Amino acid sequence: MTRKARQFMIISVLVIPLLLSIGCSRRDQQSGSLQIKGSDTMVNLGQAWAEAFMKVDPTVSIAVTGGGSGTGIAALLSNTCDIAELSRELKSEEIEMAKQKGFAPKQITVALDGLAVVVHPQNPVSQLTMDQLAAIFSGTVSNWKEVGGADLAIVVLSREVNSGTHVYFKEHVLRRNQQESQVEFAANALMLSSSQAIADEVAHNQGAIGYYGMGYISPKEKALSIAQNPEAPYVQPTIEKVVNQSYPISRPLLMVSRGESKELVSRFLEFVLSPAGQAIVTQVDFVPVNKPL
Repeated sequence: MTRKARQFMIISVLVIPLLLSIGCSRRDQQSGSLQIKGSDTMVNLGQAWAEAFMKVDPTVSIAVTGGGSGTGIAALLSNTCDIAELSRELKSEEIEMAKQKGFAPKQITVALDGLAVVVHPQNPVSQLTMDQLAAIFSGTVSNWKEVGGADLAIVVLSREVNSGTHVYFKEHVLRRNQQESQVEFAANALMLSSSQAIADEVAHNQGAIGYYGMGYISPKEKALSIAQNPEAPYVQPTIEKVVNQSYPISRPLLMVSRGESKELVSRFLEFVLSPAGQAIVTQVDFVPVNKPL
């Protein structure tokens, strides 16, 4: 049984009774459809929410697709989706574009995520500092022996520039949140289209290093322990460490609507933030913003 199948089985057993208990199965609900688009990090989470919601209210149809945070907000601006999933906050220019389109976008933090930095399981390197990460991903360090590993060229993997994960990693890790910094990813970095593509490449390439939302972690890759500096503790990307804010690379996950949204959008977002919805967050290996039942 695949990881997604196991997660869905757990979700079905634990969450559907919770949904029923909060009254989401009311027979007077109006039928309708929702288009949700955006962050690849959030695709599995969004699909899990949609599947649970539709099981209780079969009159509703919800489609969830990825493409990156930038793709999601572009679809919201063009009115071709109802909700954009973002793994970063809206940019000021995107908010201004929305105003020009006649609406004020509404951002809601629906979960938290830790970005895992991953290598091949046979790579002897198990921990890095934030400065070492910045040096590796910017290309200043190009061989694993420079950080205690084998004499092997480092293959840098990144999400494409349209990804909110790419933007967050560049600003938080490469540039260390310094607005004046112009540091970029290494010129030879491979820009991949999805978190799964990074996972697949790392699993087969002993020189590779990449990053993705911790919900993608599997035994085929090794998640590194990360420290803010050489004197600080090295911390694994786990739910506990994201909650207590000791893991250095964590971020909010958001859903963005068009402000004055249709009734079905409001109901779905209410469910996402409910105890039932937040229980799903935990089951797919993200961190809830509201404590689940």
